Amino acid sequence: MTPISLIQAGKRFNKDWIFKDLTFQFEQGQHYALVGNNGSGKSTLLQVIAGYATLTKGSIAWDPFDTNTIFQQISIAAPYLELIEELTTLEQFEFHAKFKSLNKQLSYPQIIELIGLKNAMDKQIRYFSSGMKQRLKLALAIFSDAPILLLDEPCSNLDKEGYELYHHLIHNYALDKLIIVGSNDPQEYAFCKKQINLMDYKAAAI
Repeated sequence: MTPISLIQAGKRFNKDWIFKDLTFQFEQGQHYALVGNNGSGKSTLLQVIAGYATLTKGSIAWDPFDTNTIFQQISIAAPYLELIEELTTLEQFEFHAKFKSLNKQLSYPQIIELIGLKNAMDKQIRYFSSGMKQRLKLALAIFSDAPILLLDEPCSNLDKEGYELYHHLIHNYALDKLIIVGSNDPQEYAFCKKQINLMDYKAAAI
C-alpha cells in the first residue's frame, strides 16, 4: 500500500524554492527520515504531507483519501503546534479525542502516567516546562488512532529521560504506523530504515 505519493513536488516562498522536483512514495508501515541542513525544507514538507500547506508545483496524493479527509488519518507532533494552555493535561486529552480518537490500549490517566505527568494531570498546561509540553505533544500524536505519524524534531526540549521515553513510545506503540521524522539528530530517527536528504532537491531549485 502506498498512501502518500509525491510527484515532481516543489514548494516556493516568494522567489526562493525550498525544494523542487521531489518524487517519492511513502508506504504504509515503513519509517522514513527527512534529513538536511536547517532551511532545507523538512518542516515545510511535513506540513505539505499533513495537508497544512499546498505545493507550488507538482502533486501529492493520499490514497485513498483526499484533502477533506486526510486529517483523520494523520497525527503530528511539532514545535510550532500549540497546546491549549488553559486546559489541564487530562482536559487536553479529552478535547483532543473530540476531533481524533485515541488508541484504546490505555486510558487517558494511564497514558499520562506513562509519560511522567501523573502529578500534573490536573495542572494547567500554561504552567508546564517546555519538556513537559513536548512529552504531552508526543503522547497525543503517538496515541492518536491514525495510521500515519509525522514527527518534526520530536525530541525538542527533552532531556535524556525524555529521549528514552520517546523511543519507548515509538517501539511499543507506533511501529505499525507509517512514520516520517524530520530531524538533524540521528537519535530521533535511528529506527528509520529509509532517508530522504532534502539537500538533494536544492540543486534543482536554483
